[in-house]
Amino acid sequence: MIDLGTISLEFGTLLFQLLVIILLLVLVSKFALGPALKIMEKRRENIENDINNAERNRQEAEALLAEQRRVLDESRQESKAILDRAAKQANDEAARIVEEAKATAERMKAEASADLAREVEKAKAELRDQMAGLSVLLASKIIEKELDEAAQKSSVEQFLKQVGDRL
Repeated sequence: MIDLGTISLEFGTLLFQLLVIILLLVLVSKFALGPALKIMEKRRENIENDINNAERNRQEAEALLAEQRRVLDESRQESKAILDRAAKQANDEAARIVEEAKATAERMKAEASADLAREVEKAKAELRDQMAGLSVLLASKIIEKELDEAAQKSSVEQFLKQVGDRL
C-alpha cells in the first residue's frame, strides 16, 4: 500500500481497476465502437456514393442540356430552311401566276385581234355585196334612163360619192 497522505492506494485495487478499465475498453471497442465505426463507414460510403451519383447525374444533365441545345439549334435551322423554301415557293408561284396572267392576256388580245380581223373581213364582204347590188341597181337605172354620156358620168360620180359616204 502506498500512503500519500490523505490518499492511500492499494496495488490490488489499483490493478483490479486497471483490468476492469482495460476489459471495459475491449468490450466497448468490440461491441460499441466497432459497430459504430462500421455504421460510420457505411454512412461514409453512402455519402460518397450519393456524391458520385450526384456528380454523375450532374454530368448526365449537362450532356442532356447540351443535346437539347443542339436539337434546338437544328430545329431552328430546319424551321428557317422550311420558311426559306416556303418563301421561295411563294415567290415562284407568284411569278408563275403573273406569267400565266400575261400569257392569258396575250392570248385574249390575239383572239380579240383575230375576231376584229374576221369582223373587218366580214364587213368588207358585206360592203362588197352591197356595192355589187348598188352597181347592178345603178346599171339598171342607167339603162332605164338611157342617159347620154355626161349624164352617165354624173350618175356614176354621184353613186361613188354615196358609196364613199356609206363606207
